Amino acid sequence: MGKRPLILVSNDDGYKAQGINVLIDILAEFGDVIAVAPHTGRSGKGCAITSETPLKVTKVSERPGVEIYSCTGTPCDCVKLACHAITPRRPDLVVGGINHGDNSAVNAHYSGTMGVVFEGCMKDIPSIAFSHCSHSSEIDFTPTYPIIRNIVAEVLKRGLPKGSCLNVNFPNVTEYAGVRICRQAMGSWINEWEAHEHPRGGKWWWLTGEFQTNETDCDADRIALEHNFVTITPTKIDVTDYTLMEDMKNWNL
Repeated sequence: MGKRPLILVSNDDGYKAQGINVLIDILAEFGDVIAVAPHTGRSGKGCAITSETPLKVTKVSERPGVEIYSCTGTPCDCVKLACHAITPRRPDLVVGGINHGDNSAVNAHYSGTMGVVFEGCMKDIPSIAFSHCSHSSEIDFTPTYPIIRNIVAEVLKRGLPKGSCLNVNFPNVTEYAGVRICRQAMGSWINEWEAHEHPRGGKWWWLTGEFQTNETDCDADRIALEHNFVTITPTKIDVTDYTLMEDMKNWNL
């Protein structure tokens, strides 16, 4: 691989997923691409890492400017291992996605796709996550192409502040109302578990649920998505509550 920008790609849907392969093709227009992704789905793994089990990495395909590897670890493992042993130099950009399912609002804390970019961000590499609100395994990603290209081009040109990354979500429509820079919506999941009788007694518990929020303003990413906007949420890995930190200086500790 030559002197073009080096882009590291991963996801949490697995290396065979449609979303990551669409993303690889787009990113190959901008630089050399190395994709290291889980060998199977790892959704909801967040920033989980593997500490007790050895990992296996296998090169599954190669073409000029593109190498694709599968990894038995988590999305975060993929970035860690790629930067340690696979990429020939420090990547210029880390990209997660395109995820099948949205990662707006507090979902970002659970997301393996965001785990990819949080790890890139912790390594001081500009990092972007792309997610689509449809969970279908077959999505028409065509409307996303120009927006992905624009965002990637801007980040490669401008970089991102240290400690900051981008969380980009696409609504499940063919025509977007526009692109909005948003804050993370607040809310929580309710009715999260569904019980089923186990054939040998007891219960199976199946994760389900619905997202509940009191947000109404389109400056919040979840609401903007409901109004068919593509959302870009600048996200920091520093989760310190500085206001509370100041207030705690008055505590009797």
